[in-house]
Amino acid sequence: MTHSPLSRFIDIAPEVQEALTQAGPVVALESTIITHGMPYPQNVETARAVEGIVRENGAVPATIAVIGGRIKVGLSETDLDWLGTARDVMKLSRADLPYAVSTGRHGATTVAATMICATMAGVRVFATGGIGGVHRGVEATMDISADLDELARTPVTVVCAGAKAILDLPRTLEYLETRGVPVVGYRTDRFPAFWSRASELPAPLRLDSPEAIAGLVDTKRALGLEGGVLVANPVPEEAEIPADVMKVFIDEAIGEAQRRGVTAKAVTPFLLSRLFEETQGRSLETNIALVKNNADLAARVAGALSRATG
Repeated sequence: MTHSPLSRFIDIAPEVQEALTQAGPVVALESTIITHGMPYPQNVETARAVEGIVRENGAVPATIAVIGGRIKVGLSETDLDWLGTARDVMKLSRADLPYAVSTGRHGATTVAATMICATMAGVRVFATGGIGGVHRGVEATMDISADLDELARTPVTVVCAGAKAILDLPRTLEYLETRGVPVVGYRTDRFPAFWSRASELPAPLRLDSPEAIAGLVDTKRALGLEGGVLVANPVPEEAEIPADVMKVFIDEAIGEAQRRGVTAKAVTPFLLSRLFEETQGRSLETNIALVKNNADLAARVAGALSRATG
């Protein structure tokens, strides 16, 4: 990165840079979960716990954010604390990232922006909670998350718990298939639905070990096929909210959003807030559990990739 033209925009933490130089395992982590996904202090506590899980599994965590216009790949303890209560932090996707950098703004990275920044630094594996997708009512709104196109173009393996069940899951999977993104169920034949271990949809592919996932990733690269791989990792059984139970809460929240006229970018935050209230905080507990579970698997996938190609 020292001689790269990107070095004038990006700062890689020494621990992360050392691991990358030695072809060691590194796991990218997003920052919107800190600034927009969870309340304080659970956000910072979860961020620290997730970084700890990555380390316990032999990899180096690289939480990504934009601070003062600088892309930071790997945050210090001070940075994490500051983000936990920071104000005026943009939520960055592909379209917003260059604006935040050019104007010196602060920004938290979504799935798409985290993938972009991870690739700039040379990080190949990313753990998140759930990806964005095709929204319900897309035929009227054309609301499709930039995460899906990013998966089709950027070579990062994304470990998630599927897509949030507030989305249109069948169309999300259809879109990913159209864009050529391998969607792998980890030890499952059903596509996970974030808070729930399984939706009614089959997982397009299945693999049962980090080594098998690494083999797919390496083969895809060797074949010259662009884009990433999506690994759908079910939430631990003891933490899940069953799909039939969650559907009732989701339908109620969507109905409330429609009655209040909530639209566009305000829909998802509203629905997540309502679900937190309706589940009496259980949805947040499940969210934390699945993020930790994904970090565990992502670190093991990163390790397998490092052993296979290092």
